[in-house]
Amino acid sequence: MTKHKLKHDRYAKARDGSRFLDIYCVACGAHIALYQKDGLGGLVRLYLDRLLEPQSLSILHLQGHTKSTLPDLKCPKCSALIATPMLYEQESRLALRLIRGTFLKKKSDGTFPRE
Repeated sequence: MTKHKLKHDRYAKARDGSRFLDIYCVACGAHIALYQKDGLGGLVRLYLDRLLEPQSLSILHLQGHTKSTLPDLKCPKCSALIATPMLYEQESRLALRLIRGTFLKKKSDGTFPRE
């Protein structure tokens, strides 16, 4: 079992507070990702460097993707489309734009896998 620690970098410092969120598929309830959300406001996009689990997602930011080579985020169980690639231009950061109504989020303590 892995207990993640919050990342404290320039992006986290620019926003107020950080927390862990578990992301689930609405269609089938499968766990999609463990994510570190920085700042207030709704969950609109998933920055690649904040995806912590599973490993297949956590390594995306290390693979040198561009917006055109970054894959869509689909549910590992039912293949429902959850998010599409985007470039957040204000910070020049690759992210996955979440599709409203396709996911659920729940607070997490940063432990993976959950018991």
